[in-house]
Amino acid sequence: ARAAEPGEFTKRAFLNGRIDLSEAEAVMDVINAKNEAAIKSAVKVLRGSVRREIEAMRSLLLTHLSRIEASIDDPEHLGLDEEADLFEDDSPALTYTENYLTPERMRADVYRDTLRRDAASLTERLEALLARYDEGRYIREGIKTVIVGKPNAGKSSLLNLLSGEDRAIVTEMAGTTRDLLEETVTLGGLTLILTDTAGIRETDELVEKIGVERAQKAAAEADLILYVADASRPFDSDDEQILEMMRGKKAVVGLLNKTDLFAEDSAGLKKIQEELAKRLNAPVLLFSATEGTGLKKFSDLLSELFASGHLTYNEEVTIASERQRQAVAEALSALRQVVKSLDDRMPEDFYAIDLTDAYASLGRVLGLEVGEDVISEVFARFCMGK
Repeated sequence: ARAAEPGEFTKRAFLNGRIDLSEAEAVMDVINAKNEAAIKSAVKVLRGSVRREIEAMRSLLLTHLSRIEASIDDPEHLGLDEEADLFEDDSPALTYTENYLTPERMRADVYRDTLRRDAASLTERLEALLARYDEGRYIREGIKTVIVGKPNAGKSSLLNLLSGEDRAIVTEMAGTTRDLLEETVTLGGLTLILTDTAGIRETDELVEKIGVERAQKAAAEADLILYVADASRPFDSDDEQILEMMRGKKAVVGLLNKTDLFAEDSAGLKKIQEELAKRLNAPVLLFSATEGTGLKKFSDLLSELFASGHLTYNEEVTIASERQRQAVAEALSALRQVVKSLDDRMPEDFYAIDLTDAYASLGRVLGLEVGEDVISEVFARFCMGK
């Protein structure tokens, strides 16, 4: 007897053909799931959603490969050896007649149209898989979220509100937070890996200056930036610096904090919100970190931004790892080349090469035609006893 190696039992199931590699990876995703949505997404893959989708696409590719190979062996069968252009542009007197539009040519053109249609359909399906990869990653691994703003804007209060405990020191003194403070929270079915940062402002104080630089670096690497603005203080050059730092970032949400200091129907507050949303070019919510006002709207906005409102994935198939994403991307590239070859009226050999590449790439999603090094890498991250 000996101690089991990490992932040994799941690896045996894969090697014996009981599960494919995507399902094996889903086993670990279930174990590491940080929220209910992540569990549901992983269980769906474990039950074969990815396998069925990939097998269906490979089956269609194999049908076309078989037909093209048959035409290479017997060109007259499909008429694929006919010239693409039967008439010269300067021969207007010539028209399609039975003498020119042969049954073989008709079959060849019909087949090319069929292949183009199927290649376009597969391309759309692969593009959808890649588009949903980021959504799946956010659900599984969490959204790297950085809280930025001026000193004393309420960033640490927001971290404490979302985490449900006093993780950050909150005082009236500006610049209390000097280093990055990280906390993982679940909100609206999504996991946020929150990072509270030093208040961004011009300063000559060495430690605070280092904190500001770290805040800027964290913001550059974040999936989501939460800009906390103090509604009770006028905008200044520090706010301008923050707005410039966030320009071009793909996901930004503004939280106009300390709204509890204003009347509920304050016209001035609404005006500040509209102006900030315009300058930020992103949604801005009225918020109070001390009272929790606006938390429900913030949760709903996160679902809309990162999961398209479909956290349970009832219908969509989602690829679950970078390895799978890369294989799907390679298959997509090959199919796009098939469409280009069709448009350029290339010989059928070119179709076969790219269709074969797409077929092999999709096979790698399921663990077909992968080397021992890839298999070892996948199972190396498993825990003991799985």
